[in-house]
Order: sequence, then structure tokens, then C-alpha cells
Amino acid sequence: MNHWIVAPIVLPAILAPFIIMVLRYHLDLQRIFSIAGVVGLLGIALTITAQASGGDIQVYELGDWPAPFGIVLVLDKLSAMMVLLTALLALPIVLYAIGSGWDERGKHFHALFHFQLMGVCGAFLTGDAFNLFVFFEVLLIASYGLMTHGGGAVRLKAGVQYVAYNLIGSTLFLFALGTIYGVTGTLNMADLAVRVAEIPPEDTALLRVGAVLLLLVFCIKAAVLPLHFWLPASYANAPLPVAALFAIMTKVGAYSILRVYTLAFGPDVAVTDGLIGDWLQPAALLTLAVGTIGILGSNHIARMVAFCAIASMGTLLIAISLFSETATAAALYYIFHSTLATALLFLVADMVMERRGGAIEPKAPMAQNGLIAALFFVGAIALAGMPPLSGFIGKLLVLDASRDAPDATAVWAVILIGSFVTIVGLARAGTLIFWKSYDAAITPPPAEETDDDAQISSTPEPSPGLAFASVFGVVAGLALLTIFAGPALTYASGTAAQLFTPDDYISAVLGGEE
Repeated sequence: MNHWIVAPIVLPAILAPFIIMVLRYHLDLQRIFSIAGVVGLLGIALTITAQASGGDIQVYELGDWPAPFGIVLVLDKLSAMMVLLTALLALPIVLYAIGSGWDERGKHFHALFHFQLMGVCGAFLTGDAFNLFVFFEVLLIASYGLMTHGGGAVRLKAGVQYVAYNLIGSTLFLFALGTIYGVTGTLNMADLAVRVAEIPPEDTALLRVGAVLLLLVFCIKAAVLPLHFWLPASYANAPLPVAALFAIMTKVGAYSILRVYTLAFGPDVAVTDGLIGDWLQPAALLTLAVGTIGILGSNHIARMVAFCAIASMGTLLIAISLFSETATAAALYYIFHSTLATALLFLVADMVMERRGGAIEPKAPMAQNGLIAALFFVGAIALAGMPPLSGFIGKLLVLDASRDAPDATAVWAVILIGSFVTIVGLARAGTLIFWKSYDAAITPPPAEETDDDAQISSTPEPSPGLAFASVFGVVAGLALLTIFAGPALTYASGTAAQLFTPDDYISAVLGGEE
């Protein structure tokens, strides 16, 4: 077996408790080991992506127990791509957290950060639905701690809401798994695909209930309307470097929809026929519409970026709901883009809030106003889908993939109007924050204080150079995704083709030891 497959889970799983038990009183050493761990994870991600790029599907049997009796990890193009995206996102965020001093505003930041990476990577690699639930809980437990990092009443209140809503999702997840297991007798995703195909049509009513519940759970994780209410307050009140990392968490929900509903409940399965197109597409269109309206109506920069995350998920799920190879390839390209663009805006928003507070209103000019304005401009045009960055390419791919769809007119209208409203909302925010400002001698009107605003004067930025360098690293990622759009789309197209050929996955998992 190829032990590289389990390494993205084992590395953070070892490093996180080591930081807590051995380095808990030594912040400098925590930072060194945390950076080294993320760099190591990036090296592992590059290695397994290179291994998966040839099209071979590799299986890692934990405890050497074969599927479906044991737990397996599966490496294919999709899982490798998502692990690579996680590692590429984690590196600039951990550097920013160190450079901005966020990691010293509370306890155990770096340990929780690596537990989070463990849960996310495990969710992308597992081949078992119950193990997917386990990794969901690992990443959620870590996210609870990261969300309330630094303390504060507002942040704690948002954290409690986040916990309560996600516990409901976890409960529904268990109900869904119990229902599916009761009907099929398995939760291994490859074996589940085989069992579902063998069930007579007259005995599939309960199985459809389980499939609908599972889709509902994944939609909660992906913040699909009307299940998105947890996201704006949670992300806006979390430490914004943490919110930048959370940009990958909604993608876990999108990944799960792609994985489960192309494999176990694929397009040829009668029991779930129409589930994605008939249910998911209208919800995705509404998600994009509500997200863009939220961008336009927000009066706080962190909340505005949270609605940007919702809008980008709407665009992504529109592509997924088309449920074709071309649309899925467009969705996979857009996943990479939207994750980096959302993270960039969260980091820029944190820079703004550290210097002037988060209210979208004129105030006295802040330090490094021009440089931060330029970074905001890059993030805004990327997320709005304007040329020349990768967002423009991603939205063109989604629009092109929807040309022959039955609801093509609605898809084009919502995406194009949504892009225009996003541009207007971000331009309004940029104008008020960076251009219209009070004279330094004039006291601006008081704004409502948040937990982060209260720390502007009490927590100086220890290394602004490192913080800016990490943000420019995310900008470089978007630029590279634009420059190498051809190879990226080729990989995405190959990944989509692999997803829509589930027999290869099933035979790799159930066909014996690798």
C-alpha cells in the first residue's frame, strides 16, 4: 500500500497534540513547528497529486482490512486536488496569523489549526460514509475552538449559534447514515453504489429518504439557502484569519455532494433521479441571489465578505447541479478560484479592521491605506468574476457549461446580474473605506464596536511584513491559476471524467488489495 495516502491525516494528527503537550508554553516553537507542519503537508499534497494525475485510483486499507469490512482511504484526482487546495490555503493563513499576532490572542491556536487540517484532509480522502461523519466532527470541533479564539461576548455568542446549528446537522447526518445502513447494510461508498443498484425499485422509498437527508446535511455544510443562516454571523465574528481558513469548509459540503451523488447515488440510479437538478439548482440560484444582495446591503466589511462566501458557493453549486462532465470540470476550476479569492478578502478585511474598525463608512485614513486598497481591489475583481483574473474564466466556464441546460436562461440571468450586483456592492465598500475619508483632524462619528475593534490599540501588529507577504502569496495563487488556466482545466476535466466513471472507483476499492 501507498503510505503517502494516509500522511495528510497522520502528520497534523501527530503535530497537534505534540504542540499542546510539549510546546504549550513556547509560542515561538509552536510557530516554527506549525509552519514546518504546513510546509510538510504541502509537500505531501504535491506528491499525492502527482501520483493521482495519471488517472490511477489508489486505496489505503487501514489495519490491512479490505473493503467493505475495513475503513479505506481512497486517492483519486478529486481527493488529491482538494488536499492540495487545503495545503495551499493553510500556508499563507498560518503565516498571516503569526505576522498579525492573532495566534497569541488566545490559547492553542496552532494545535486547533492542525486538528482542523486533519479533519478537512480526512474528509477528502475517506472512502467510507461513516468515516466522513467522523472527520466532519473532527473539523467541526476544531473549528469551534478556532471560532472563539481571542474571546469576546459577540464572538462567543456567534460561536454558540454555530455550534448549535452544526449539531443539528450532525444529528441529521447520523439519521441519514442509519437509514441508509438499515436499507443497504453498508456505508462503504463503493459498496454502497453496488448495493443501491441491486435494490428493487419497490423497496427504495426509505433509501430515497436517506439520500434526501444526506443531501440536506451537505447543503447545511455548504451554506445553501435556506440553510445558510449560520454563516454570516459565524464567519463575520470569527477571527478573520480563521474565517479565511473556513473558506475551505463550505467546499467540504460541495465535495461531499460531488462524491456521493456521482458514486453511490449517481445519475443512472433511479431512486435519486432528479434529486440534484430538481432540488439543488433552484436552491443554488437563490443562494447566489441572496449572497449578492447581502454584499450590497452590508454595513460591516467582515459581514460583507461572509456574504461573498455565500454568493461564491451559489455559483459553485449551480455548476454542480447541472450534473454533467463539462459543468463539473467548470465547478472544480471554480472551487480553487473561489476558495483563494474568499480567503484573500477575509485577510484584507482583517487588515482593515485592525487599523480602522470594520464599519463601511468614511473615517480618518489608515496606515498603508493605498497598499491595502490595492489588495482589496484585486480580491474584489477576483470574486466578482471580472477580467483578467481566474474568476472571469471560472464564470465563463460555468456559463458555457449551462448553455444546453433546460434552465439556461435563469442560470445566465442570475449569474450575470449577481456579478453586476457584487461589483456594485464591493465598489461601494471600497469607495467608503479607502477613498472617502474624514480629515485626520476631524473626529468621525462613532461606530458600533466589535470584539476585534476593541483590540486595535491593545494588540499591535508584531510583523506587518510577514502579514502582507502572506496576503500577496494568495494573490500570487490567483495569478498562477489564471496564467495556468489551461493545465488547471485539463486536470479538472480529467477529474470530472473520473467522477462520472464510477466503475473504476468501485473496482479499485472492492477489487482487492492494491
